Amino acid sequence: MQSLSLSEAAHLPVWRRPQALLILMAIMMPVAFATWSALLNNFTKEVAGFDGADIGLLHSIREIPGFLAVGVILVIMVMREQVLALTSLILLGVATALTAQFPSLAGLLTITFLSSVGFHYYETVNQSLQLQWLPRDRAPQMLGILLAVGSGATFVAYLAIVTTWRTFDLSYDIVYWIAGGTTAVMAALALLVFPQFDSPHPQTKEFVLRRRYWLYYALQFMSGARRQIFIVFAAFMMVERYGLEVHEVTALFMGTLAINMITAPLVGRAVGHFGERSALIIEYTALGTIFLLYAGLYAFDWGVWVAGGLYMLNNLFFSLALAIKTYFQKIADPGDIAPTAAVAFTINHIAAVGLPFGLGLIWLASPMTVFLLAAGMAAISLGLSLLVPRHPAPGHETTRARPLAVAE
Repeated sequence: MQSLSLSEAAHLPVWRRPQALLILMAIMMPVAFATWSALLNNFTKEVAGFDGADIGLLHSIREIPGFLAVGVILVIMVMREQVLALTSLILLGVATALTAQFPSLAGLLTITFLSSVGFHYYETVNQSLQLQWLPRDRAPQMLGILLAVGSGATFVAYLAIVTTWRTFDLSYDIVYWIAGGTTAVMAALALLVFPQFDSPHPQTKEFVLRRRYWLYYALQFMSGARRQIFIVFAAFMMVERYGLEVHEVTALFMGTLAINMITAPLVGRAVGHFGERSALIIEYTALGTIFLLYAGLYAFDWGVWVAGGLYMLNNLFFSLALAIKTYFQKIADPGDIAPTAAVAFTINHIAAVGLPFGLGLIWLASPMTVFLLAAGMAAISLGLSLLVPRHPAPGHETTRARPLAVAE
């Protein structure tokens, strides 16, 4: 396979450049993962008979590969990051295609684990490739565009479900086969079509855990804990409490995506203009408020429309999390990006592995408590964001760092 530097790749046709591959991967992943997510709550409830504890256990198992993402460091010793990203997408696609073949707790735990290996290893390497291939001065804007592209691909997948689910009386089996197969085939073709792109900075192929990155690690940890509550329980609430069907849940997701397609590029530009500190402060203040309002749904029963509106707002403010990526890009040694992305992904999933099952048990007694805990986590994240400097740089990783200190 042909290998090119980024400067050499700039002379390729636009559709074969690194940025084009990033965009294509941003399309491929949601086709499988978004379809899996859209159908999951109804599939587990209607076919597998899951309750809150079961869905929590499923998501705990799903997060184990994320916790083990540090294993990426071992894999990239023998496999290029670009190849690993596309191979992981093939695994995600194949596992998604097979999901409906295992309508039992044990079966779903197994196939979900395999699809999660593909998803989390892809996400780990994709984040690394983004920060290596995108120029620092344009990274926030480009990350916003990639978010919008991913939202667009997800929107198309959801639109297909909404318009065909009842019209053609589709089954879970058929939809999973189509979505997963599409992702697997596209990833396999990308392996053949694109040359291998070499980063200008060789990556350290060993475990990297640096003291001066501590704030980045802390932000990743809290992000994983807080986001997991939203992913697992916000959508499950719409099915369990309000009885939404597959096409209704998917329509809610589509409304969210339509907003993200418009706002994600604007969010990227805003982060580039106002800086990571301001973006993170806004995000965590908003998310804490939204989680408190989620809890209020159980105290005052404001209805399904309010619940749906909060769901859309939550997704909107989550897009500001790209500021964590660009914050790290500004403080990192260029060779640390790949191994630190793997370590950070593992840190991000430490809480995510245990939280869903534990909170699933709490959910059975008090769903309100679950969302109050999420609000508390957002408050902790807000406190951490206040330590992000206005102008992050090596040696100035936090507001308390000495300007010239770059010690480990």
